Amino acid sequence: MKRLHANFRIIYLVLIAAFGIAGSSVLAASSTPSLLKAKQEAEAKGYIFVSSHDEIVSRAKQEGKLRVVVSLGEDSLKHMVAAFNNKYPFIETRGVSVPNREVYLRTLQELKAGLTKGVDVNDPISDYYNEYLPYQKKLDVLGMAEQKILQIPVQMVDPINRNIVVIGSSIGVVAYNKALISAEKVPGTWEDFLKPEFSDRKFVLDIRPITVAALVPAWGPEKMLDYARKLAAQKPVWGRGHTALINRVLSGEHAIAFGVNYDPFLRTKDKDKADRLGFKLLEPVPARLNESWSVLNTAEHPYAALLMLEFVASPEGQKALDGQGQYEGSLFVRGTVQEQAIRGKKLSLVDWNHYTKTQEHLKKIVEAYGFPIAE
Repeated sequence: MKRLHANFRIIYLVLIAAFGIAGSSVLAASSTPSLLKAKQEAEAKGYIFVSSHDEIVSRAKQEGKLRVVVSLGEDSLKHMVAAFNNKYPFIETRGVSVPNREVYLRTLQELKAGLTKGVDVNDPISDYYNEYLPYQKKLDVLGMAEQKILQIPVQMVDPINRNIVVIGSSIGVVAYNKALISAEKVPGTWEDFLKPEFSDRKFVLDIRPITVAALVPAWGPEKMLDYARKLAAQKPVWGRGHTALINRVLSGEHAIAFGVNYDPFLRTKDKDKADRLGFKLLEPVPARLNESWSVLNTAEHPYAALLMLEFVASPEGQKALDGQGQYEGSLFVRGTVQEQAIRGKKLSLVDWNHYTKTQEHLKKIVEAYGFPIAE
């Protein structure tokens, strides 16, 4: 009798196990068609699609190395690499910061000549974005993000080219000196800068009009150019470089800086022991994608590079971007400094539909300002 009960027990356990296996097979089967379709569609377009995260990690282990050459600041990149090494200690990672745009132009010439070697992750910066694209490896980062193989917010991936990830963002703010002007008198809208009381050297304005260009998504190109002409007619003080403009406001040389980036404002504010600097977020808030990363065609360690793209878009990676007083995280990742700042605000977002048109808008604004254009 005991043997009979034992046999029934064995049969019962076998059935439970079989049911469990069958159940898991059903679950797997339910997700397989979508994954298979995504892989087939990617490969039909010439993209590489890896079907599992475990496979990416396994191949990255075999590669064992990674070299990242990007325009991210040296301190931010140093902390990013350290955080990545902490998560993936089996990948020997080296990061090189190349913030100089002239260097990137030279790098582009080297890419075209086939001279670039030993680089896995690079930065197709917006000034030369379209020219960099042919030299990026056709990894279907978007498809793998959509299928949750890579944990990357899909908004951070170029939907057309599918292999570029923008890791950060920039928002434009108005900076002012509290000792020279009260918050109530600082313009509350972008149109307020056109009022008579702000004419004739009442604010400092960057000659590279990146913030004005970022108003195109909300306003359209015609209204933006009309605004640029009227802004120049206000006879502002012209300057160059957002950090330099903010420091001129901090020193009391000027009361207001028009449309400077939020991250250099915060970095300068950290040093403002006298609490003289203030800022306003005007709506629509000009917001731009920033820091595009991709894997080079000639990358020797493409799977380690994929893990880096995923990591830099993760909460851990974004913390490294925001940390050490850099404030460069993406507004697409909840909890970053910039995401918190724009919550509930109306944006003028230079997203992927506008990203490659920025240079064209900049040129037209400079013409609207009345500056000569070098041929």
